[in-house]
Amino acid sequence: MNEKQGLLPSAVSAPAPKSRSHSSYWTTLSKVAIAALVLRAIGGVYLAFDEPLYGGGQEPLKARCDQAEPLKPSLSNEHLDKMSSFIDSPEFLDVAVANMAGAVKIPTESYDDMGAVGEDPRWDVLFDFADYLKKTFPLVHSKLSLETVNTHGLLYTWKGSDAALKPTVFMAHQDVVPVAKATVGQWTHPPFSGHYDGKYLWGRGSNDCKNNLIGILESVELLLQANYEPKRTLVLSFGFDEEISGFRGARNLSAFLLDRYGKDGVAVIIDEGAGIAEAWGTNFAIPGVAEKGYIDVEVILRMPGGHSSIPPLHNGIGVMAELITQIEANPYESRLYNENPFLSLLQCGAEYSEDFPKKLRKLLPSHAAANTCSKKHRKEDKLALEAAKLGDAFKYLFTTSQAPDIISGGVKSNALPERTVVLVNHRVNVGEQTSVVKDKLAKIAHGIAKKYKLDVHAFPSNSSEGETPSSITLRDTGKALEPAPVTPTELFTSAASDSKTLTPYGIIAGTTRALYGESMVVAPGIMTGNTDTRFYWDLSRHIFRWGPQFDPSENTGGSGLPEGIHTVNERLNVRAHINGVKWYSDFIRNMDESTLP
Repeated sequence: MNEKQGLLPSAVSAPAPKSRSHSSYWTTLSKVAIAALVLRAIGGVYLAFDEPLYGGGQEPLKARCDQAEPLKPSLSNEHLDKMSSFIDSPEFLDVAVANMAGAVKIPTESYDDMGAVGEDPRWDVLFDFADYLKKTFPLVHSKLSLETVNTHGLLYTWKGSDAALKPTVFMAHQDVVPVAKATVGQWTHPPFSGHYDGKYLWGRGSNDCKNNLIGILESVELLLQANYEPKRTLVLSFGFDEEISGFRGARNLSAFLLDRYGKDGVAVIIDEGAGIAEAWGTNFAIPGVAEKGYIDVEVILRMPGGHSSIPPLHNGIGVMAELITQIEANPYESRLYNENPFLSLLQCGAEYSEDFPKKLRKLLPSHAAANTCSKKHRKEDKLALEAAKLGDAFKYLFTTSQAPDIISGGVKSNALPERTVVLVNHRVNVGEQTSVVKDKLAKIAHGIAKKYKLDVHAFPSNSSEGETPSSITLRDTGKALEPAPVTPTELFTSAASDSKTLTPYGIIAGTTRALYGESMVVAPGIMTGNTDTRFYWDLSRHIFRWGPQFDPSENTGGSGLPEGIHTVNERLNVRAHINGVKWYSDFIRNMDESTLP
């Protein structure tokens, strides 16, 4: 978080604050844009800030939503200039469409019940995808080192000239969410057609996230064509099972990279994630710097069986229904902890957005209040409660969620259920831990158990324990994940105002504002879901979940919106995709020209 005080440093520019005389009306368009962006493939977006701007009714403090100066690569030559012109040409548009269409046509679906790699034949389609990449990007495959990890994990290394510099890592995943057969007829164009209608390219994976994977490879191929020689090593790490949690792909790739580069051995990691959307009349670029935690809990209820013709007053399904009702009747409180990035969106919105709600502006705490506010006091945090009124897409950026998703019980119409099971999914608020979820469920289970004279086995350490007759057993399914470490979001490596060394966040911000204009406000974001970066925490403190694709001609944020992600009619704005290619190539060059280690 930015801790500088006083005037903004000379190396920092900030878009002129918008007039505050406008109504605080939170427009429907802004709601849709931000809410849709939050629901993007993996989850959501938005911010973190440590020195709030306003106290209720107080005079505004110094602006802390600092914006980096636009950052363009300084190295220029005939080949690079030709590359830049080619990216803007109709010829490259045709190339980009063909490359994306070919990738979408290969149905690299991953399913929850996939078996081991090498045993389940459904993995074999990834061989076709790897062959396609080799054919489509010949220079990448002739100039970069390609290693495979667990057969289908693809690891490309473009060795830099300065071995002392930590590498940059770009990530993406090859797999896509399956298309339900029952929905195929609902698609405007077939889900694996790669159809291009002149604006959008249609198909599963076009926006989650083969666009990132192909865009990264396109940028590297173009730089190779321009005879570019990197100073800093670039690593491309492409998993193959992100949609089913990445345990076979990203987990093995990250271990491989950790063994090679060591803890904190990577300068910056960029994976798929949040993009660009309009809110309160302002375009926000929101790279994700944090992720909520995750835990699935199985609630297993055992009660005596018997013939349905002589039922007890409450059988297993009835008791489980009461337990679920108790879970839903006790949602988690909305809490804005200091480390939660969401507060910065409010800060930046208050500073630069015309239609920022007046009531929220008044509730933004002063610097002193932010530092002294205790967790106990936060239970009545008016700011969190007011922000939650913006809708669930906002609320769950600072609220632990709970959702009973899967239930089963009973085996026959004339037999009382002896075993009833429900799985409850939770996404844990930044600032809390998965233990909070366990404690809460255990308390509810004990209340139900007392009423019906049942035993409780709350999260037994041994899988053989629990599930005794007449009992409630709570089990962690083994996929629990604490909230991710929050990526630093200072613009400079030193708090001194005259520092000229941009951080990775500063380089991302500067690259973005150079491409899309100084009216773009860059602010750190938070993901409500998890990407493959969940396995990469030890490699770098600087991890960003970010989709740089954007079409300025679209008023609602272009490809920052989830165009059919995980559902019918997934599609990609091709102009936005091409801008993404520009961003990746500029970022590679800007990282080479930085003075970061």
